[in-house]
Amino acid sequence: MFELKQKKAVITGGGSGIGRAIAILFARQGALVHIVDVSDEACTMVAAEIHAAGGEAQGHPCDVTQQAAVEEVFAAIGPLDILVNNAGVAHIGKADNTSEADFDRVMNVNVKGVYNCLHAAIPRLRERGGGAIVNMASVAAWVAVAERFAYSAAKGAVMAMTLSVAKDYLQDKIRCNSISPGRVHTPFVDGFLARQYPGREAEMFERLSKTQPIGRMAQPEEVAALALYLCSDAAAFITGSDYPIDGGFITLNS
Repeated sequence: MFELKQKKAVITGGGSGIGRAIAILFARQGALVHIVDVSDEACTMVAAEIHAAGGEAQGHPCDVTQQAAVEEVFAAIGPLDILVNNAGVAHIGKADNTSEADFDRVMNVNVKGVYNCLHAAIPRLRERGGGAIVNMASVAAWVAVAERFAYSAAKGAVMAMTLSVAKDYLQDKIRCNSISPGRVHTPFVDGFLARQYPGREAEMFERLSKTQPIGRMAQPEEVAALALYLCSDAAAFITGSDYPIDGGFITLNS
């Protein structure tokens, strides 16, 4: 049901965390995966991991904030069937202590980066007669999360862009949905805890885990499974929707 044989998929931010899990799963399901990541080393490592498992993958080092670079990569990839806009950065801060530089960085990666990839991908999806787009939003687009001012604004924009694209390209048979994860256990989380709470990593990990009513963080592979469904033909009737995967964070955290 969830095979992606003969499908060409682009995964941005595919060098680590959720993006890596999506790239590996899509390749396992038969897709030719193109990994787009700012880190050349990460692209190479994930592509090698996929090849070792018998899959097909290519890495493309690229800064998604640079439209000319994005266009060059997508031109080299050619017509495609799937785009997963996963590349993103996080930021902790309120409106009055978020610097202009940090605000611009979050917006450039999380909003302009998504736009740049949509701009480059949609004509190439159209060449294939349609396809599927998944944008990575966040629970922060749904509910207030403390000290996530810039991040929340950016993910709200991602959700709005998802609806706009879904509406505008119905006749081109391009579906566009988004996923809103809660906290996911990625290398970013481990690095954040090590920087902010040295010596208290285990305690703070447990505390953050319990902010999800289900009592734990998601694993990247769980988010990847949802992305697989939304990009597969099994979801052919789904467009313009957001799917929280949050352990009950949005609806049960009261």
